[in-house]
Amino acid sequence: MRVALIDYDSGNLHSAEKAFQLMGRDAGATVVVTSDPQVAAKADRIVLPGDGAFPACRAALGEVDGMADALREAVLGRSVPFMGICVGMQMLATTGHEYRETPGLGWIGGEIEAIAAPGLKVPHMGWNDLVIDRPHPVLEGIETSDHAYFVHSWQFRVADPAHRLAHVDYGGPVTAVVGRDNMVGTQFHPEKSQGIGLRLIANFLRWNP
Repeated sequence: MRVALIDYDSGNLHSAEKAFQLMGRDAGATVVVTSDPQVAAKADRIVLPGDGAFPACRAALGEVDGMADALREAVLGRSVPFMGICVGMQMLATTGHEYRETPGLGWIGGEIEAIAAPGLKVPHMGWNDLVIDRPHPVLEGIETSDHAYFVHSWQFRVADPAHRLAHVDYGGPVTAVVGRDNMVGTQFHPEKSQGIGLRLIANFLRWNP
C-alpha cells in the first residue's frame, strides 16, 4: 500500500510523515511525500495537510500543475481513501470566507467561517475534548472526552449534519472531524495528538470504505 502525502508548500510535512510512517509499519504502508500528480493519482491512500490561510493554501494547491485533477480522479473517480488535515480538511468545503470568498474543492458541502467564541481566545489553540457525534471506522477506539490538539481560527460548518463525525465545545460546537464516502478530515492535528492521533492514523490506513 502506498500513501501519498501531498506536498504543496502548505503543510507540516515532517511531523505528519513521521506519524504516518510509524503507524504504516504494521499496515505494510509506504509513505511518500510528493508534489507529483502522477504519484498521487496512483496512490492507495491520499493525505492532504494544510497550515496557514485558506486562500493561500487553496491557491498553492492549484499552482501544482495537474495536482487538483489528479486528486479529483483518485478520490472521486477511483474512491481512494482520503484524509485532510487542518486546512487540508477545510478545503473539502464548498467555500472559505477567510479574508475573501474562496471556492474550496466542494467534496463535502459546507462553509469555512470564523470561530465565534466570546470570552475565549482565538485562535483556538491547544488540547480539547472530542465529542463523538456518530461512529465511523476511522474513529474506532476513540471516545468522547479523548483529547486532540488544535491550532485554528476558522471552522468547518457542514451543510449536512451527517457529515460531522465529531466536534469540540469552544464557545459552542466546533467541527473536529468530517467525513463522507471515502473521505475524512480532521480539524485537529493527528500527528501532534499523541496516542489518539496515532490511533486515528492507524484506523485510516486500515479503512476500506
